[in-house]
Amino acid sequence: MDPIRFAFGVHLHQPTGNFDHVFRDHVDQAYLPFLQRVSERDFLPVTLHISGPLLEWLEQHSDGFLDLVGRLVSDGRVELLLAGFYEPILAALPRADRVEQIQWMREAIERRFGITATGLWLTERVWEPDLPADLAEAGVRFVLVDDHHFLVSGFERHQIHTPWTTESDGKRVTLFPIDERLRYLVPFRPPEETAGYLRELRDAGHRLAVLADDGEKFGGWPGTREWVYERGWLDQFLDVMGGMVAQGEVQLTTFEQALNEVPSAGIAYLPTASYREMEGWALPPTAAVRLARLEHDLGKERLEGADGALVRGAHWRNFLAKYAEANRMHKKMMALSALCRWRGDPPDARRAIGRAQCNDAYWHGVFGGLYLPHLRAAVWHNLALAEAELRADDPLAHDMADFDADGHEEILIHSAKFSAVVSPDRGGVVEEYTLFETGINYADVLTRRREAYLQLAAPVAPSDGVASIEPAELAPVDTDTRALVVDRVLPAGLTLEAYERGRYQPVASWARAVFRASVEHKDQGINIVLRPTTEAAPGLIEKRLRFDHAGRLSVSYRWDPSAFPTDAFFAPEISLARELQLDCVPTPDLWVFAIATVAKSERGFDKTVQGESFTPRWPVALGEALVVLGGSRE
Repeated sequence: MDPIRFAFGVHLHQPTGNFDHVFRDHVDQAYLPFLQRVSERDFLPVTLHISGPLLEWLEQHSDGFLDLVGRLVSDGRVELLLAGFYEPILAALPRADRVEQIQWMREAIERRFGITATGLWLTERVWEPDLPADLAEAGVRFVLVDDHHFLVSGFERHQIHTPWTTESDGKRVTLFPIDERLRYLVPFRPPEETAGYLRELRDAGHRLAVLADDGEKFGGWPGTREWVYERGWLDQFLDVMGGMVAQGEVQLTTFEQALNEVPSAGIAYLPTASYREMEGWALPPTAAVRLARLEHDLGKERLEGADGALVRGAHWRNFLAKYAEANRMHKKMMALSALCRWRGDPPDARRAIGRAQCNDAYWHGVFGGLYLPHLRAAVWHNLALAEAELRADDPLAHDMADFDADGHEEILIHSAKFSAVVSPDRGGVVEEYTLFETGINYADVLTRRREAYLQLAAPVAPSDGVASIEPAELAPVDTDTRALVVDRVLPAGLTLEAYERGRYQPVASWARAVFRASVEHKDQGINIVLRPTTEAAPGLIEKRLRFDHAGRLSVSYRWDPSAFPTDAFFAPEISLARELQLDCVPTPDLWVFAIATVAKSERGFDKTVQGESFTPRWPVALGEALVVLGGSRE
């Protein structure tokens, strides 16, 4: 019996904006020791994908890891994969950007390693049916996807151990399904189980086994360094695999070799899909809880059987509907990408937009970096770099457009110094406020949400070990999406503690009120006058926003004191991602607290400060007030 070909792929990635020590720790504790060990033991060839952000970091730090990769590539013992250079979700990009991101990666591999790569690691395995045409245009011959993509299309498990062909617009690529069982066996189960599974596949007549997964599982994830290296899993695995190779049971192969030696099983058309867990994370919380309960009711045996693949969640783009913060970044990126091409595609601006397309900050699950402020800040910083270059000579101007694609127009204000978005249909709040001088979007504060895993989680012990606490107890929930100048009237008896935890009922709130807006250019600034359109917002007479060319924002209010209890307070909340000068007239009683979220990660539950809430409180009897924010230094 011929040996079964075993294609072993490892994906190495750190996102744009991650901390320097995280790059270093993963290189030292996972990437380098893994590659050294498989090289020393001649478990080769293997396939690597090194993402663009990681590659740039490695080149800047003159790291020996790239020298080792280079030697192995030169000897034909390591195969390199393409991807979008800055690790974007290709399906979420303009089509020209998809091709360009892949071309950047091809050029980087040719420059550094002297080879032309033709296979593609598909970021987060997010597939959409129109991708083949763009991949083929970018020179891609084959792409790695999950077996889940096939199973949800009605394929049987015995059909996934072979290449398939797909196309769109008449342009074809080959698909290699990644075996989910191998992903869970390696490195989390004893190596003998992997050997047994490979023998099962070989005995069944299959010619190919495919494993491709994150390199962080070989020492970067919690507990894996001890398991993989110190407790000897990797050495045992290499012993077992070496024995299978020597006995002619397994033949290690590159994907390029498999493409040439294993015939395609035919044509396959895959639906929009990602890996199974991602589809669950993309669901809204209520639906995600229902899915978890359904899976529990069906039971493990049925879920792992033929019916299990038909029980699935949502597609990746649903994160943009689920999280307004992700959608704002995405739509800003899309708008600047179009503006960049319209203005001649200056290379520095285009690269900055490319970095802002890095996927991690746009979604959230056990993985995904939406809850990490430094990753969102990196996206906004690169968008600010691009926009500053593209608008370097622009006067103060405004546009009316449905910026976030929600069916309602926003007001976009911009100059050579700043960019802002005002939403009349959501209380006249400021949803973006980016100053190019600092490269910060000061409105980039994550709303506190009740995620599905907090509703499903078992009690956890706090660090002091005093008592058991439900994760949900650690996570206050916001009733309104966070932004700048969210306007409310608060009752007199409300405490700061109750306000911070969102446990209160406002006397009145304009957070979701629809406003009529009029815009005028006056006195070298832009004035936006906002008035509520319905009786749902009683008593607020007028809200005026004024932006000057440097980005200084003034918000003035006039309201009818007689509409509210005499002891109430008019209180606009301002959620700031970073420190910014804030002036209030007259001087108010100012409430300040840190906005913290609790989110699940591979480490457990993480508490993260997302920004600060500033709420000036004025007695309603005053009838008027003023808030002034920031601006660039002239």
